Amino acid sequence: MAQHEVRETIVVDQYTRGLVGPDQEWAGTVADGGTIETYTPPACWGPMITPEFRGGHEVTRPIRVENAEVGDAVALTIRDIEVTSLATSTGTMREREGAFGDDPFVDHRCPECGTEWPESVVEGTGEDAIRCAECGANASAFGFEYGYTVVFDEDRTVGVTMDEAGAHELATDAEDVMDIPENSRQHPILLYEPSEMPGTLGRLRPFIGNVGTTPPVELPDSHNAGDFGQFLLGADHDWGLESEAELEKRTDGHMDISDVRAGATLICPVKVDGAGVYVGDLHANQGDGELSLHTTDVSGTVTMDIEVIKGLDIDGPILLPNEEDLPFISKPYSDDELATGRELAAAHGVDLADDMGPIQVIGSGATINDATENAFDRAGTLLDMTEGEVRGRCTFTGGVQIGRLPGVVQLDMLAPMDRLEEQGLAPLVREQYDLDG
Repeated sequence: MAQHEVRETIVVDQYTRGLVGPDQEWAGTVADGGTIETYTPPACWGPMITPEFRGGHEVTRPIRVENAEVGDAVALTIRDIEVTSLATSTGTMREREGAFGDDPFVDHRCPECGTEWPESVVEGTGEDAIRCAECGANASAFGFEYGYTVVFDEDRTVGVTMDEAGAHELATDAEDVMDIPENSRQHPILLYEPSEMPGTLGRLRPFIGNVGTTPPVELPDSHNAGDFGQFLLGADHDWGLESEAELEKRTDGHMDISDVRAGATLICPVKVDGAGVYVGDLHANQGDGELSLHTTDVSGTVTMDIEVIKGLDIDGPILLPNEEDLPFISKPYSDDELATGRELAAAHGVDLADDMGPIQVIGSGATINDATENAFDRAGTLLDMTEGEVRGRCTFTGGVQIGRLPGVVQLDMLAPMDRLEEQGLAPLVREQYDLDG
């Protein structure tokens, strides 16, 4: 990757075609302490139905961060997310046999002529609209098992699902309605015009589903996680992995955690020099767990500040969500609670450990249990705790939340501030939650 001029603010509107890794072209270099602004296309439905893609998302080219070296971490403070799509379609997926080899997200092929990752064209609307440019066959690897189309209000506060006529009307102007960026190469999922569940109202709260740093091996962008990454083990394509040890090189950018939204800070491992920050997979809303495995993919803009944390050698992400998104048991203590706690501790002759801060350690794995074990390991290494202590603190002052089924979790804990000081995390935690130093 070539070097670039260091910029205080970098704007990115160039994308990969479904891959993340050290061989992707840099989008540019941002200063340590600078700002990243991105304009991202929808994912993942659009890339999923576009057979040219090698992965299930369309994320930005990686951004080099000044001073970021392997063994550091970068803190991404999300300042703003703006949804620019007017509507989208989503639902549960159905795979089309013959249109892929081992993995319908990765190794696409035309079911008629056999062309691998065929160029494609759009003919009309509906699930037969994506056609192989070579032979004209339906070349998309996916359809809907159960699908719906959602239109948003002007302020993007709510969405309403469409009936058949409304979904078809939106499909006829799909690229403009979804605001597909000029440099994007995906077909818009609105073309499929699903219309089940009409007239349902939903609240919107946008977040980033795939954001993080570049892994040291090339991976499909949708598989940069411990659960989706399982599909790469033993796969007979260019991105197949031989062992779980190879999958441990992931950076868990694909989290689908709805708390990764404006106001949150995400701390990511640096596994290649320059970090290679990338952004994609904006969602208009989602309940915990992403139970359909898909949600409301949208185009939009993201603004975030970036800071290098030297020597913070972490294996996966750490999230500092908005305080309102923390579970009740994990919120910072109020002055009244601390006063009561000090009185109670004094009455029983113990010193109160009153300098604590909330953190969420992200874990991923083949199942929710595996992801939780991964989070236990990561938290124990980060905070120099036994698994017993991690489990105890997370039971008494935290818990575990499901980011995505089958295997991404947020492990909540009120962590001792002296442990966070040792790792260089205390200033970020204090600032995020307005805690006294």
